[in-house]
Amino acid sequence: MVRIAYCDDDPAVLEQLNHLLERYGAERNLELQCTAYHSALDLLAAMERGQRYQIILMDVLMPGENGMDAAREIRQFDAAVKLIFLTSSPEYAVESYSVKAFHYHLKPIRQINFYMVMDQVMQHCDQEQEEKLVLKTKSGITVLAPSQLEYCEVMNHTLLLHLTDGETLSCSGKLDQLNEKLDQTNGFLRIHRSYLVNMACIRQLTSKAVTLASGMELPLPHGKFSELKDAYLTYAFETEQVLL
Repeated sequence: MVRIAYCDDDPAVLEQLNHLLERYGAERNLELQCTAYHSALDLLAAMERGQRYQIILMDVLMPGENGMDAAREIRQFDAAVKLIFLTSSPEYAVESYSVKAFHYHLKPIRQINFYMVMDQVMQHCDQEQEEKLVLKTKSGITVLAPSQLEYCEVMNHTLLLHLTDGETLSCSGKLDQLNEKLDQTNGFLRIHRSYLVNMACIRQLTSKAVTLASGMELPLPHGKFSELKDAYLTYAFETEQVLL
């Protein structure tokens, strides 16, 4: 089941989205759980109570709080949700990148274009059907897909989560506990007592260090190279990566 929220202050648009989503789910043979919101404040209140969605369709220009400001708040506690703006205003298109919007679509909403956007976002949701991490960070509750992590480190009893988009989150907890959730079955490897690495982000592995996609170089303990190399090669073969 895919959970979808759609938010617009225009009742006619909400009715149109309800109709389109019902037809889309039926024609694609998908189980969709869709919830309508008349304002961004109502949507935020529901999410603050713990309601989570995989996709949010939202207008930008709404009374009370506009969709762009609401998106920034949503990103504080949910980095994984797909945000799609459906709006009559083109002026916020560039700004939508700052909240990592999946798509920015100008109204009027036409079925053929709507279906194309939904096909794209559903494909991404299918690729991300992985257990989410719910973390208590300094800024609040954050929900992450493991694939969003490049590596994790512990420093001064604080966990630092380095994301693939360059952002770093800090939270309380122990690396041992995180390692239990993100073990090799999820593609993560404990290379050091202070580091846990997403093997999908490894670009080079030598006897002294691991180099990641961001260019970050993490040291390897003496005598661990053979063990870590074998673990990485097993992962690489299982994920059908090409090794030269």
